[in-house]
Amino acid sequence: MIDLKGVDLNLLVSLAVLLDECNVTRAAERLHVGQPALSAQLARLRRLFDDPLLVPAPGGRGMTPTPRAQALADPLDEVLRGLERLVRQRPEFDPRHDERVFQVAETDNASVIVGLPLIEALAREAGPGVRLALRAPDAPEAIAQLERGDVDLLIGIGDRVPPAMRSRRLLTERFVLVQRHGHPRGTGALDLDAYCALTHVVVSSTGGSHSGLLDAHLAGLGRRREVALSVQHFTLLPEIVRATDHVATLPSRLAERHAATLERFELPFASPLFTLHAAWHPRQHADPALRWLRALLVEAVGHGDGGQGDQA
Repeated sequence: MIDLKGVDLNLLVSLAVLLDECNVTRAAERLHVGQPALSAQLARLRRLFDDPLLVPAPGGRGMTPTPRAQALADPLDEVLRGLERLVRQRPEFDPRHDERVFQVAETDNASVIVGLPLIEALAREAGPGVRLALRAPDAPEAIAQLERGDVDLLIGIGDRVPPAMRSRRLLTERFVLVQRHGHPRGTGALDLDAYCALTHVVVSSTGGSHSGLLDAHLAGLGRRREVALSVQHFTLLPEIVRATDHVATLPSRLAERHAATLERFELPFASPLFTLHAAWHPRQHADPALRWLRALLVEAVGHGDGGQGDQA
């Protein structure tokens, strides 16, 4: 590695202007510094290059570059223009032609509500070099995975987003009930007694519980529903409901995806709500590829629901 500890890059800018003007007064005006300050910089430049660089002109007006200074002019101009491009150039991401594998961790629920629209949007908007890897989140390791870059985005319930991460609310969701076509109960509106008497399928992340968010909500109303079956994945529920007389209470967006094969009904009580957020490490906030992915995600789920944008 080149040792530049003794080089002040501002001196090179001053040298370029001095060589262009060949006059300390005019160069000082262009650089917005005092003439004594620029004369001091010229003295430092002479020591740095071990050459006078500029000497008084024979006619007494202005200065004349030495052969060493003349040889420096073009390479110096090229170096400074390169530095300017380096500083001013903003990185870009072209999803049609660039290559990138996005690692997205999301819950089973989020994979249906958010993951499927994102997959569909990527198929429309990105080229073959952009790929997506969906994975289950590891709650104890979530922050470490984001810090290491093993996960680009974490999508999950709002109150479980690590507070140290940047985040955006994607949507607020409610629940509806679904049943198969030709269900024995008919298609009338539900009351609370009828809802509780039906046999329900619920989702349990461990597979061993027969209660969930809705059951806690019902308990607050002094009621209890009949739970016949618990599964670990939301994606199984529509298939089970289609094949049995069981019913399921699903997020409304998931129910909409199965509107052609399942009947949907409003709940006989105010549905509890939950929010889904996308979270990412602050270090990756300005990454152009991830900014594009986050914007695509928001568009895919319907422009969020009045969330607060990319925020801390």
